[in-house]
Amino acid sequence: MSIFDWNAKAVDIGPISAGWVCFVPIDGFTLLPLIVTTILVAILTFALVWAGLYYHTVVYHLNKTEMTWKRGVWFRQTGIVPYNRITNVDIVQGPVMRLFQISNLTIQTAGYSGAGMPEIALKGIEDPESLRALIMDFVRTQPSVSAVTGTETAGVSFNANTEDSELLAEVKLIRKLLESKQ
Repeated sequence: MSIFDWNAKAVDIGPISAGWVCFVPIDGFTLLPLIVTTILVAILTFALVWAGLYYHTVVYHLNKTEMTWKRGVWFRQTGIVPYNRITNVDIVQGPVMRLFQISNLTIQTAGYSGAGMPEIALKGIEDPESLRALIMDFVRTQPSVSAVTGTETAGVSFNANTEDSELLAEVKLIRKLLESKQ
């Protein structure tokens, strides 16, 4: 047997002998439960610290025209949702959430409705009905999206500035002249 053969055999039994180290008794205990317990405690501690930090970063503001939000510990997210873009506000509550009497409030907008996911998800809300009513009151008091763009819908015209009015009058005059020549 050459030295190369011996090294190859040592590598082959290395993982097997390393596995037995976990079961070597140390004062009546094995090393494996100690390692597993240490890893679980580290993961639990990390999760609790992260949850506390995340909780303090979640902020929602409601004002007269829009809703703003921000959240995130490592990766921060922010957003602004105008009330005139909100299409529906839903309350989501699973069995565990019912046990703790909390709910999630999901807010969908016109841009996100095709994606099947909410624009904003307010999580852990204790009284979702009153918050939904408040948001919907803001939504109802805002002009519709088409009113903001200055277009006409269903025979209702919106005020335009004087340049637009003059331009519209000129286009109408051109249209009338073209119709009269036919």
